[in-house]
Amino acid sequence: MQNKINEIKQYILGKIKEIKDLKEWQALRVEMFGKSGKFTELFKLMRDVPAEEKGKIGQILNNAKQEIEALITDNERKMSEEELNKEINSAERIDITLPTEKCTGSLHPRTIIQREIEEVFTSMGFVVEDGNEVETEYNNFTAVNVPENHPARDMQDTFWLDNGEVLKTHTSAAQNRILKKYTPPIRAIFPGRCFRNEDVDASHENTFFQLEGVIVDKDVSVGNLIYFMKEMLSKIFNKPVEVRLRPGFFPFTEPSFEMDVRCPFCDGKGCPTCKNGGWIELCPCGMIHPQVLRNGGIDPEVYSGCAFGLGLDRMTMLSTNLNDIRELNSGNLKLLKQFKIK
Repeated sequence: MQNKINEIKQYILGKIKEIKDLKEWQALRVEMFGKSGKFTELFKLMRDVPAEEKGKIGQILNNAKQEIEALITDNERKMSEEELNKEINSAERIDITLPTEKCTGSLHPRTIIQREIEEVFTSMGFVVEDGNEVETEYNNFTAVNVPENHPARDMQDTFWLDNGEVLKTHTSAAQNRILKKYTPPIRAIFPGRCFRNEDVDASHENTFFQLEGVIVDKDVSVGNLIYFMKEMLSKIFNKPVEVRLRPGFFPFTEPSFEMDVRCPFCDGKGCPTCKNGGWIELCPCGMIHPQVLRNGGIDPEVYSGCAFGLGLDRMTMLSTNLNDIRELNSGNLKLLKQFKIK
């Protein structure tokens, strides 16, 4: 048995000199320790070794096995490192200090329209705030004058979380935070993603984007609201626009309005975009309810305010002539990258 072990050692020493790559080392490992390997066969022969010699021969065999395994493993590692270094040294060098090529990606059309609207409002002295997507029940409902059991809660099929918080159902959920963060005069807009358990179709999504704004100061009136909205819409549509107010209902504003814009695509003559009505419903708005101001720590006897909202998805669809809101969240790059909103 000892002779056989010595023969394998001599064989290994001779074999090492011939090996040129990792595959040959791996093949040698299989030759030694594989199912029919040389050491595998030696261990099978241990059954024929006299009992009084089994301990001594077994120890010699195990030591030889460990020695050769370590030899193969060490050489495999060294050769692997050498091959990696050769690959690195021969690879194309990249100077990371050089400027990159121009990016060929494109912004989502909704991002484009959002940035345009933000730019218009910031030019008029507004700050842009981010709202939370997960909100407290208080901020989402109670703070904006929709207390528990108020029928207006039924208008929004809400996603409730196990901890009692909600996925915000409207950007109005940020109003209380904004009113508490700033001291009047306040001009702020806060775009964000909203969630409702809607039946999805061409005009409804369970995940959609809104932009909301508030103005709080002394003697704020409906006239201020109309002025700022006309300015924004005129710049977005690149032409003067005519607007009208219709009575509406929102718990957090009083009085409340629906603001329509005379269709900028047909100048009110009637077209598919305005459904041949000449007007497009765009902006729910109104004077901030005194209770909402009070909840935000602002005295409604001293200050007044107005609030307005925009559906960013709606504005994007108007600008791109998309007729299915589901396309905006589809991830269909072929469809979305073609839109370049000016």
